[in-house]
Amino acid sequence: MKWTQIPLGPLQTNCYVVSDGQDCIIFDPGEEPQKIIQYIQTKNLKPLAILLTHAHFDHIGALDAIRDHYGIPAYIHEKEAKWLLDPALNGSQNWFPENPMRMKPADHILANEQELTIGGFTFEVFETPGHSPGSVSYYVKDERLLFSGDVLFQGSVGRTDLIGGSESVLINSIETKLLTLSDDAIVFPGHGPVTTILDEKNTNPFLR
Repeated sequence: MKWTQIPLGPLQTNCYVVSDGQDCIIFDPGEEPQKIIQYIQTKNLKPLAILLTHAHFDHIGALDAIRDHYGIPAYIHEKEAKWLLDPALNGSQNWFPENPMRMKPADHILANEQELTIGGFTFEVFETPGHSPGSVSYYVKDERLLFSGDVLFQGSVGRTDLIGGSESVLINSIETKLLTLSDDAIVFPGHGPVTTILDEKNTNPFLR
C-alpha cells in the first residue's frame, strides 16, 4: 500500500491519497481540488471513496468537487453528518463569511466503531471525539497506518475550543484508542508531518 500527503489550502490541511495497485482512497480533501485530481491523473489511479476524519471546513472544502468529478461516495460519522450542510457548525461561516461552505449530504454515515471494507481496502474505524464530536480515526491494521485527522499531531494534539470540543474527551480518545496501537504504527495527522505512536508516547508534551 502506498500513500501520498498533499497539504492543501491556507491552513495546509493534509489530504492523503492511499493506493493499492490502481485503486485509491482519498482522505480529507480540504481545498484545491485540482491538486488532488492532478496527482491522481499523474499516477493513473482510480478513486473508490472519500473518507472524512471530521467535518471542519478545512477538511471538506474540496469534497463536492472531488466527489462529483469521480462519482464516488463520501463517508462521515453520524455526529457530524449535519455539519457538511451547516456553515455555523463546520466553521466556514466564521472564516469565510462571504463564501460559507454547504456541502451535499454524505453518502454513507458511520454510526459506530466498525471494520470498513471498500474494494481491497479494510480500515478499523475508531471513534475519537474531543477535537470535534464526530472525529474518527482510520487504522489499517495489517500495515499499521493510522489516519488521525486533527486528533493527534507530531508533538501536539487537536484544539478543543471549537463546537463540541473537550480536552478531557480528546485526551481519553488518544490514550484509550490510539496509544494502545502498535508502537511502530505510522500516524498521518490532519496537519504537519507524519509521526509514529512510539514517538508521541515518548515526546508529546500533551501526553506525558
